[in-house]
Amino acid sequence: MTALLYALGLITFFVAILASIGLHELGHMIPAKKFGGKVTQYFIGFGPTVWSKQVGETEYGVKAIPLGGYVKIVGMLPPDALDVAEEVEIDAATGNQIVRVRKSNTGMFTQLISDARAAEWELVKPEDADRLFYKMAWWKKVVVMAGGPSVNIAIAFFLFWGVFSTYGQQVDTIPEPGQPVLASVSECVLPYAEGDRPCTDEDPAAPAAEAGLLPGDTITSFNGASVTDWDQLRDLIRDNEDGNAEIGYVRDGEAGSGTTSTTVEARPTSSTDETLTQVGFLGVTPTAQAVIETGGPLYTIGQMGSMTVDTAKALVTLPAKVFDVGQAILGLEDRAADSPVSIVGGGRLAGETTSTDQLDVSEKLAFLVALIAGFNFFIGMFNFIPLLPLDGGHIASALWEAARRGFARLRGRPDPGYVDAAKLLPVAYVVASALLIMGVVLIVGDLVVPLQVEF
Repeated sequence: MTALLYALGLITFFVAILASIGLHELGHMIPAKKFGGKVTQYFIGFGPTVWSKQVGETEYGVKAIPLGGYVKIVGMLPPDALDVAEEVEIDAATGNQIVRVRKSNTGMFTQLISDARAAEWELVKPEDADRLFYKMAWWKKVVVMAGGPSVNIAIAFFLFWGVFSTYGQQVDTIPEPGQPVLASVSECVLPYAEGDRPCTDEDPAAPAAEAGLLPGDTITSFNGASVTDWDQLRDLIRDNEDGNAEIGYVRDGEAGSGTTSTTVEARPTSSTDETLTQVGFLGVTPTAQAVIETGGPLYTIGQMGSMTVDTAKALVTLPAKVFDVGQAILGLEDRAADSPVSIVGGGRLAGETTSTDQLDVSEKLAFLVALIAGFNFFIGMFNFIPLLPLDGGHIASALWEAARRGFARLRGRPDPGYVDAAKLLPVAYVVASALLIMGVVLIVGDLVVPLQVEF
């Protein structure tokens, strides 16, 4: 039964991700066709073709490696008259004209650009002249290229909305009511940005540790003032700055007290405001009360706003975190709990969740839906990165085209023409290589040192 449930979770996750990929590509294809563009291929997956069917001018199909998808929109790269010319010959046997591309290029990247441009134009027929992607208005290009990742974000929104409005989400940051019971006592004082690292001999001892406080203590007074809840204690500590502090507590049913001096540290203004403020610091956290929050569309938008900030930060640190996964594969360090995972790791998490007996059906379903939503949100955000070959790179090219044409009109200068994305292909090759390497590292990591779900 456990193996069956594991397989069910694994298959459900992979089918959902493949469906998301298919919808992502529809987000590109539908507006491209709507604007008159020519789409010759729509495929889910990469590698050898498993199945395909020609419908009109578009071939629809599935390929063997289910790690992505693509649509082929004709005319992505414009011709370059400076380094591509034509030679017309007559085939002696048939009498037909043969158009050959003559190149005068030197250098590896220059040759790669020329080859890519030539391969692109092998698909262009005379009747396609007005249907080429590069000839579309800049805003149409933005709509076409933003359509894919926008679909993923929309999928994430509706899935998260479903979870938040029915099951809700657990919030553990609300202290239990009444006199605060300490969940933890800091051993040392660390800068807020470094709060998750171990203490060293060079770090000053935390005032709470100097006062002899321990986890489980119930704080009853602070400098003679009776303490009734956590908010009051927090305000007393912050307002004390670097003054002396006498703290009363109850431990194992017996009253006790400790004396120390709070220190001034930069800490967030509140739980909802991350602005750092210099305030008094003791080094204690209260026992939290698990609360389930539910909400509708506006609540979901607010939560996804926070996710956007967190995802942007994660994208900046992604190469470093992938490097750490590589270190874990080699056994040089443990894999961090917050390290990124591939679609393989996501499948394992889905399988482990659906097969455990520590969660009920509603909890399993909520986790699985949230996992699929999270993958869609990350895919959408990732594809908006303004680098080729990602969708964001094409969006950036279209916006640059609009900007330089607008500046030219304002200054009364000739139209500078279309942006030549082919000139950015060296960047695309480097980025694509980096993405391939990171993808392989994560897949191997998810097989060798997988993350485990904590229930």
